Amino acid sequence: MQEKHRDLITPEQAGTLHGLFLERVKRTPGNIAYRYFDVHREAWLTLTWAQTFDQMTRWQLALQREGLIPGDRVALMLRNCPEWVMFEQAAMSLGLVVVPLYTVDRPDNVAYIINDAQVKVLLFETAEQWQALRTVRDQLGGIKRLVSIDKIPEDSESRLQCAQDWLPAEGRKGWERVRDRDTLATIIYTSGTTGKPKGVMLSHYNILYNAYESFMAISLSFDSSDISLSFLPLSHTFERTVGYYMPMMAGEMVAYARSIPLLAEDLLTIRPTALIAVPRIYERIYNAIHAKLEAGPPLRRKLFKLAVDVGWHRFERQQGRAGWHPKLLLWPLLKRLVADKVMDRLGGRLRISLSGGAALSPKVSRLFIAFGLPLIQGYGLTETSPVISANHIDDNYPSSVGLPLSGIEVRIGEHNALLVRGPSNMLGYLNNPAATAAMIDKDGWLNTGDTARISETGHIYITGRLKEIVVMSNGEKVPPADIEEAILRDRLFEQVMVYGEGRPKLVALAVVNPEQWQAFAQQVGVRADMPEALHDSRVEQQVLDRIAEQIREFPGYANVRRVLLLTEQWSIENGLLTPTLKLKRPQVAARYAEQIEQLYEGR
Repeated sequence: MQEKHRDLITPEQAGTLHGLFLERVKRTPGNIAYRYFDVHREAWLTLTWAQTFDQMTRWQLALQREGLIPGDRVALMLRNCPEWVMFEQAAMSLGLVVVPLYTVDRPDNVAYIINDAQVKVLLFETAEQWQALRTVRDQLGGIKRLVSIDKIPEDSESRLQCAQDWLPAEGRKGWERVRDRDTLATIIYTSGTTGKPKGVMLSHYNILYNAYESFMAISLSFDSSDISLSFLPLSHTFERTVGYYMPMMAGEMVAYARSIPLLAEDLLTIRPTALIAVPRIYERIYNAIHAKLEAGPPLRRKLFKLAVDVGWHRFERQQGRAGWHPKLLLWPLLKRLVADKVMDRLGGRLRISLSGGAALSPKVSRLFIAFGLPLIQGYGLTETSPVISANHIDDNYPSSVGLPLSGIEVRIGEHNALLVRGPSNMLGYLNNPAATAAMIDKDGWLNTGDTARISETGHIYITGRLKEIVVMSNGEKVPPADIEEAILRDRLFEQVMVYGEGRPKLVALAVVNPEQWQAFAQQVGVRADMPEALHDSRVEQQVLDRIAEQIREFPGYANVRRVLLLTEQWSIENGLLTPTLKLKRPQVAARYAEQIEQLYEGR
């Protein structure tokens, strides 16, 4: 192991997450750490580890001047960029606890998190973010300092400073090295089965252990010649552990993508050797490929299908699950004509690609794996830092979520619940001992809330959920029953079902109250007795506004983007309710499958 990963930093060598950074700076100061796009210069720039350290010390001194003490909380609301790393490492060097926020979250949700965590300093990026924060300024009384990366026009807020003015010209001469690995490092807010998000408390060792064992599970050697493209938000635990700390352990360079819309261009520019993504990214590429195929000649579709078939058989043979077949002789030609063209769209150099945060569709994973992409699916929760299991390059069952990481125990509990115990389990939920006790028992077993089976080979297969949680294709988890209950506060709606499993956005199916619908339709200016009125764009927009009003307390990513209005009641008789009047979600989704697809195909 030492020869294969001779420059790998272990949790013991790092001590803490800031110790990991210092050890990397010490070992490879001149190597490039980060690549990023400078919008002012309109060019891609780089930072070495030593340069990143020097800049970090300026943030360190600025934070120290605020009079903060170890254990104080600081928050950041930035896109992925070197400043994210500098601010966090500076904070951790002083024993501060970092609270990451989504850049586009609703102001009231941001205010809730800031107050719940008792944040003292908030770093954000743009004037647009400040305009949103100003609407809840009276709820941010606990904050001592607000720092903006961009220049903000004149404002009466005395706590507000531009980073350029807040940061000293030079940083500290010495460096801090907090050694207590079990102290609280970060609080990450995640939505569970209640409307308000819960603060997951993770220690330095929780994350260090998880990053290290995730790396070992991959079974590949990375070094400074490798480059990972980072585009999932660093406020997402998957990206933070696997896309930030893990490359730091291995000495791998990280490039920050400009944006999701520009991802296709950035892949061609950066040409990464490693990629970390949620299923939605692979789905987009898959859909684009098939849209192009549908518009092309039948012969091209047949050739493509043959390439997938032969490539998949080749993969199964490499895994030791299939024998040789004459059709494998076609692979060199199919690779050149079909597979290489798809792989070139991803930069053409990928040695590993990781998918997590939600289930990856078998048809999508089959295509990429068949064309030679080493695509590894894993599974985890924010509460487990986050990775619980992952497939291995040489032991890859794509329909499973892989083997447990080394040192992590799993077992099947009551109702087939997947239980997990190990060094990555969270310290608990902030200010919520009842929720902590409900999730982790006295023996340390954490209930994931998912049902599963474990095969003879030890691979974990997720079979369902104990609690109704929708996992979107971007990895976000939302509690549909709680959202539905909130929407039903509006008397226009008689019954509601929120849908979005494996999808990029939430939609709602809503049965309207007949009397309320009559009045609402008249107000909008449509005829309530005409079926097409239910699909009128003016009606939908006003309904979406009413829904948004009812679900304001939920995180921003839980917004409902489209709605299907219905007049037929869901009942026991038509098979859409149980005898106890509970919603049969799969049956409702099946009944309206065509209309749901139209919602996702529309605007």
